[in-house]
Amino acid sequence: MNLKMSVKQLTLGLVVSLAASGVSAETLRYAHVGAEGDLQTRFASEAAAAINEATSGNLEIEVYPASQLGGVAEMVDGIRMGSIGMGHHDFASLARIVPEVAVFNAPYIYRDAAHALAATDPETPAVKEINERLIEEGGVRIVGRIYRGARHVSSNFPVKLPADLEGKPFRAVPLDLWVSMVKGFGANPTPVAVSELPTALMTGLVVGQENPLTMIAANKLYEVQSHVALTGHMHSVLAVFVNEKAWQSLSDEQRSAITEVLDKKADESLEWAQSSESELVDELKGHGMTVITADDGLDLDAFREQVSAQINQDFPNFGPYIEQIAQVE
Repeated sequence: MNLKMSVKQLTLGLVVSLAASGVSAETLRYAHVGAEGDLQTRFASEAAAAINEATSGNLEIEVYPASQLGGVAEMVDGIRMGSIGMGHHDFASLARIVPEVAVFNAPYIYRDAAHALAATDPETPAVKEINERLIEEGGVRIVGRIYRGARHVSSNFPVKLPADLEGKPFRAVPLDLWVSMVKGFGANPTPVAVSELPTALMTGLVVGQENPLTMIAANKLYEVQSHVALTGHMHSVLAVFVNEKAWQSLSDEQRSAITEVLDKKADESLEWAQSSESELVDELKGHGMTVITADDGLDLDAFREQVSAQINQDFPNFGPYIEQIAQVE
């Protein structure tokens, strides 16, 4: 293999090497920011193994978890440029390319977890329309998704109403959609990268945050937070996306194998998240957290009304896509 070809393939996030048998094997670099123990980390590692098996060892997915290849912005830029072949994060992380893609992470738009997974299938009309724009404008293609669980609010004081968060510094994922949502909570949005979140909570830079229970447990946020309110304001669905040139460089069989594996793993991720919810609540209680539900006075309608009003104000272009999402069975 000459140097020119090697450099070209590396820029696509693909590395081609000669196996001992003389058969070419390709390696696709896959990056994400999830910590060890998080459901998304399990997804990536199991999907990588399944893809390798489905392609008879001719395609290896090399996973780099826990922000090893950079934070969210660096990862997305790397996939756009091709230095990283593949990765996953919230749909909204691609909003710098196509702003409307953030709709798939919007709060209160899914009926339940199964609807969230069905509505984010890459073959649905809304995702296909967005995908065409992502490919054309950013060279990135959505090829799968992960259901990670409902997102809930954690804090170091009881939260039952948006008024309880009024004016307080609250962590926002460093994306416009999350900043808008936290404004809807009534709090002061403070963008913090996930890798810096425990320290930000410990030092009081922020007094609360929101995430699925699996992330709260995996990142041991119970060490710096005393309460979790089961607001379920957002169904966390992550997009799995790939550099378009790298995708086109794969064979039809390899692309089909990736798609089939990711579809199967998406269904499994839903099962993982739903089966672990009650166990995670018990685990967090065991670590001393106070869990607040509607039975304890948590006003879910107040959160829904206030957050939805803020999102509708800040993202009026979401309307047509929300209608398409609502029509998915």
